[in-house]
Amino acid sequence: MVAALSWAARLKAGLARTREVLNTPVPVLLARRRVDESLYEELEAALLQADCGVAATQAIVSSLRRKKLEDGEALRRALKDALAELLLPLERKLEITGARPFVIMLAGVNGSGKTTSIGKLAHWLQLQGRSVLLAAGDTFRAAAREQLVAWGERNAVPVIAQPSGDPGAVLFDALGAARARGAEVVIADTAGRLPTQLHLMEEIRKVKRVAAKAQAGAPHEVLLVLDANTGQNALAQVKAFDDALGLTGLVLTKLDGTAKGGVVCAIARERPVPLLFVGVGEDIDDLRPFVARDFAEALVG
Repeated sequence: MVAALSWAARLKAGLARTREVLNTPVPVLLARRRVDESLYEELEAALLQADCGVAATQAIVSSLRRKKLEDGEALRRALKDALAELLLPLERKLEITGARPFVIMLAGVNGSGKTTSIGKLAHWLQLQGRSVLLAAGDTFRAAAREQLVAWGERNAVPVIAQPSGDPGAVLFDALGAARARGAEVVIADTAGRLPTQLHLMEEIRKVKRVAAKAQAGAPHEVLLVLDANTGQNALAQVKAFDDALGLTGLVLTKLDGTAKGGVVCAIARERPVPLLFVGVGEDIDDLRPFVARDFAEALVG
C-alpha cells in the first residue's frame, strides 16, 4: 500500500506541468459555481495547449456538455471520468507468457530514452521475479552499448554486445545465450532512427525478421519509446512505426519535464496502441505500468 501511494505521488508530481496547463482555466473549476459556455471554451483551449489534440479535445468537451453539469466541482469530476474513459483502451499489462525466452524489442527515434527505459524495464521485470538478458542492438552508437552495459551491471543482468556489426546478429547471439543460460526474457535495444530514414526502417524490419527465425513468434513485444516532450509529433511517430513494425505497445518517457502529457489523449483517440509503461523521473523505479484512472487523476488533480 505504501509503495502504491508513493508511485501515485510521483505520478502526480511528474505530471505537474501538464496539470498546470489544464488547471489554468480555473480557479475556474472550483471558483465558479455555475458552468457556462465560456468555461467550456477555456477548458477546450487548455486541453489543446496540453497537446490532447483536436479530435480528443472535441470528444471530451462534447461529452461534458451533454452532461448538463451545474458547478465547477462537478465539471472537474466529470473531466477525470471522461479522461479515464478515453484512456482505458490504452491500458494493458505486460504479460510474460509462453515462449522462453520471451523477446521484447524496443524502437524509437534518437534521444527518446530507449536505453534508459530498457534498464528500468529490466529492473521492473526482476521485481516480478523474472530473469533477464539484454541485447545491445544499437551497434551504431558506441555510447549506447556502454550505457546498456552499465545498466546491466547496475541490475546484475548479462548483456550481449558486439563492438560493431549487424544488429540482427547481436539479437541472434543474445537469443542463443538466453537459451543456454535459462533467461526468461530478452530485451533488445535498437539504434534510434527517424521514420523518414527509409533504409534504417528497413534495417529494423530485418532485425524483427531475424528474431522470428531465431525464436518462434519473436519478438513477442515490439515497443515504441516516445519522448513526451515531442507532443503531437509523438502521435506521428506511433503511426509511422506501427505501420512499419506492427507495434504491440508504447513506453512514454520524460513526462516530468513537459507540459504536453495530454498527447496520451491524442494517441488514445487516433492510434490506440496500448501504453504499457510511463516514466516520470530518473530513478530506476520511475518507470511503471500505465493505469488509465491513475493517469487521469494525476492530470486533473
